[in-house]
Amino acid sequence: QVQFVESGGGLVQPGGSLRLSCAVSGRLFRFYDMAWHRQAPGKQRELIAGITRGGSTDYADSVKGRFTISRDNAKNAMYLQMNSLKPEDTAVYYCNLRPADHDKWGQGTQVTVSS
Repeated sequence: QVQFVESGGGLVQPGGSLRLSCAVSGRLFRFYDMAWHRQAPGKQRELIAGITRGGSTDYADSVKGRFTISRDNAKNAMYLQMNSLKPEDTAVYYCNLRPADHDKWGQGTQVTVSS
């Protein structure tokens, strides 16, 4: 059964960078379309970046040009490189399938952008 474990969050100053990782269990990762989501305090969870099994990517307007999604099928892992971070990027970040399996949300990783 597929499970997701997010890591790499932390406290960073505005303009800084972080790289998030998503470890995916099982042997079928290379067949999955995947996505990163985030949930800011008091807001609904939103999809911010997606990557297909073939490596095609798309981004929400709010992160386009600043965030880069990637995957390593050999390591069953997905990544989110986040640059030029803003206070409004503060949220808990999650990885999941695309479309999301709502029974499979992990604990997420907290990203806080503050001076």
